[in-house]
Amino acid sequence: MRTQTDAGRGLLIDGRLVAGMRTFASVNPATGEVLGLAPDATAADAERSVAAARAAFDHTTWATDTALRLRCLEQFHRALTEHVEELRELTIAEVGAPRILTHGAQLEQPIELVRFYTDLLRDHPMTEDLGEVEIRGRRHRRWVEKEAAGVVAAIIPYNYPNQLALAKLAPALAAGCTVVLKGAPDTPLVTAALGKLIARHTDLPPGVVNILTSSDAAVGEVLTTHPDVDVVTFTGSTATGRRIMAAASGTIKRVFLELGGKSAMIVLDDADFAAAAQFAAFTICSHAGQGCALTSRLLVPRAHHDEIVEQVAANMGRVRTGDPADPKTFMGPLISERQRDKVDGMVARAVEGGATLVTGGRRIDPGYFYEPTLLSNVDPSAEIAQEEVFGPVLAVIPYDDDEHAVRIANDSVYGLSGAVHSRDTDRAVALARRIRTGTFSINGGNYFAPDAPFGGYKQSGIGREMGVAGLEEFLERKTFAAVVA
Repeated sequence: MRTQTDAGRGLLIDGRLVAGMRTFASVNPATGEVLGLAPDATAADAERSVAAARAAFDHTTWATDTALRLRCLEQFHRALTEHVEELRELTIAEVGAPRILTHGAQLEQPIELVRFYTDLLRDHPMTEDLGEVEIRGRRHRRWVEKEAAGVVAAIIPYNYPNQLALAKLAPALAAGCTVVLKGAPDTPLVTAALGKLIARHTDLPPGVVNILTSSDAAVGEVLTTHPDVDVVTFTGSTATGRRIMAAASGTIKRVFLELGGKSAMIVLDDADFAAAAQFAAFTICSHAGQGCALTSRLLVPRAHHDEIVEQVAANMGRVRTGDPADPKTFMGPLISERQRDKVDGMVARAVEGGATLVTGGRRIDPGYFYEPTLLSNVDPSAEIAQEEVFGPVLAVIPYDDDEHAVRIANDSVYGLSGAVHSRDTDRAVALARRIRTGTFSINGGNYFAPDAPFGGYKQSGIGREMGVAGLEEFLERKTFAAVVA
């Protein structure tokens, strides 16, 4: 594990691991103590990285050499697998992710994304035959070829840094793009570790992957406005996504955004209330609620509101919160004091606005822990029901009938995810189809996997990560026509 004296050469620029001119601290959110120092890249470092990525795309065979891309992706997957325990301990310490999550979406599942896109690259059709047509007495053969979109700027947040980095790197590299990846300032050491594996254990040509860690907003500005960047892929808040769209518009870049969510879980009147209550309580506490697709609104039949609230509260009381390194811990800390202040402020305003605080709503020290929190009788138009909290806070909203539930669920600027519980699967599916979101869980179904496209409607984003759709985001289509002799 990195220490305060082990900042080292953490920037990957043009094939070399380099030290920045300055550093910034990464803090362990479970203790509040400094975990290590990361290189603090500058706007000039971002310029150098973009230049390296542009040169690698324009002047090497990376974009057209499928065999080379396959070999490098296989090497990267092997390196990730061989160093999984080092990455696990670093992810637990820097992200505050409970150990149990590193066996899934925090680490091991993202590693398999690299394998998925390696296999997909072998089989994915890169040409489409449109056949021949006759125009003005001559035969014309037509076809479509897919080719790499170019230089990609990838910007990720702190909550799932391995998943988010690899969900962008793997398909972009498989497509033949070159990449500049900027890690989140809250979790720079995890991102820098990926760069070290690439530099030391793969044959990726210089400039194909460049990795920056920085606390300077100017770095992101360079990446989103630079004329030599062809694609921007960003995961983070909707507010930042709007700014990125505006910044990229000057050069008409392709922009792919995976943004916020305020997803609703609907418990129908025929559901297994006990199972639904358990699912709702433990879902919102997963990674301390720091997940954009988590269901943070719980819609319940008005006649059963109090009964379901009581069961959810009992389940929240069983959530084991504490040291994320402990295998028995289910929920770790929030990422920072700043984030905990935000969560606590939203809960306080919700109570002032008329919501009932059923359980939780308190800070836990040391570190940046916050109790699993349940608010009942929440007005669907209240801030807590409309804005993303990114903390372990569940808002319970009563509804009158199925039509009312659908209206409440869709009454959001977001459209990322959702869930429904019912003993009647056909009824549940029919309702799910009416909710305007990009993903949906029925009776606890898990849609999150390397082969399943992930993304949202409305202000939850543009485009899809993972699956075949994730590869297609980094491909351009070129249509050809040739006169047949």
